[in-house]
Amino acid sequence: MSILTLLALAVALGSDAFSLCVGIGIAGVNRRQIATISLMVLVFHIFMPLLGWYVGGFLGAKVGQAASIAGALLLVFLGVKMIWDAIKPGDEEPGFSITTIGGLLLLSASVSMDALSVGFTLGTQHVNLALAAGVIGVVAGLMTFCGLTLGKYVGGKIGDKAQLVGGIILTGIGIKLFF
Repeated sequence: MSILTLLALAVALGSDAFSLCVGIGIAGVNRRQIATISLMVLVFHIFMPLLGWYVGGFLGAKVGQAASIAGALLLVFLGVKMIWDAIKPGDEEPGFSITTIGGLLLLSASVSMDALSVGFTLGTQHVNLALAAGVIGVVAGLMTFCGLTLGKYVGGKIGDKAQLVGGIILTGIGIKLFF
């Protein structure tokens, strides 16, 4: 596999994280959240192809399906909550907040499931698995960072409607993951 092919694969795998993180960024994130989310997605995009390679097809398909469904449900829940909070604002400050390590892990896993299945196929190719997983992880981490940063910038420009727009994006991505 050429380095250009590997980079194209990495960009394709990172596109889910990028689009999701634009929505999260629009809702409002701070620098620490941007760094934490980007790092976790990077780590998961390295770990998942390796896991796919070592665990095998049967178990990976079962775990992948359950994590994809859980991730989709989480996105729909967060999106609907953001829409609700934008329509009926309360006393709390609007924005996206990852308050538990479980939520961060689920978010990272949900955008990394396609990297798990890629790990199955990388094993059948003559490719340096460590290099491939590293490139996939770094590209996904950078795309996550860019998505969050772009979303934060756009969110600042559209003001009060940012949370509503972010909620719609997250809900749409969550629903898309079901199909």
